[in-house]
This record gives sequence, structure tokens and C-alpha cells, in this order.
Amino acid sequence: MGNKNKTISFRVNEDAFEALQEIAEERNISLSAVFRDYVDQLVDHDGQVEVVPEDELEARTSAGGDGDGDDEISFPPTVEVPKRFIREHERLELEAEHLREQLDEYKAYVNDLQDRLEDEQDEVLLLDELDELDEEDESYQLR
Repeated sequence: MGNKNKTISFRVNEDAFEALQEIAEERNISLSAVFRDYVDQLVDHDGQVEVVPEDELEARTSAGGDGDGDDEISFPPTVEVPKRFIREHERLELEAEHLREQLDEYKAYVNDLQDRLEDEQDEVLLLDELDELDEEDESYQLR
């Protein structure tokens, strides 16, 4: 069985919700990502995560931490991303850019065909005239 995502829902008061929205905006991420980050931290540290205001965090680090020997606390927490993930992301970005360029080319081609079709709708050709066309004239196909 694969690892399936589950949904958790709960209620918070309006002030807490607005504060969480501000945190998400400051970090330029979605509100859901804020909760996912917190849950990931909680799971990674076996439930031993404490949420403190940033000014309290700075006071704790300048006062020598909380006694666990970890004096290098950074806020917000940073995560190292494997190079293979970054390379894969860059590859996908390049592929997406290439596909967007192809889509633009196809759109231009379709527009050109539609313009030609609109121009040729008013044109009447007689079958007898098709035999008389010179090599320099446009060639026509019957469909």
C-alpha cells in the first residue's frame, strides 16, 4: 500500500486565523502549507515541538538556549533540499517552457490556417481553370 494523504480539519478563532494568514503571507506560502510544515515538524521531532513568538525565540537564543545544547536556532526553520530534486524541478521547468513555446507555435499556425480559410471562402474556382494554371500559380487541392 502506498502512502496516502489524510485530511485533518479543526476550528480556530478569528484572531488566530488572521494571525496564521499573516504568517503564510510573510512566508509567501499557502495557509495549508503552514499547517503541513508544523505537522511535519511535530512528527519529525516525536511531538516535542514548541511554538513560540519570534521575539521570545530571539531572547532564548541570546540567553543561551533552553539547555539542550542547540544554540543555532534559525527562524524560520530551513530545510535542505536534495540536488536531484532541484535538478528535476529545473528539468520540468525547461520542459514546461518548451511546451508553452510549442503551444504558441501551434496557436499561431491554427490562426494562420483560419485566416487563409476565411480568405478562400469567397473565392470560386472552376474545374476547367485548374487545368490552365501555370507552374507559377498557386496549386489547389480538392477535398
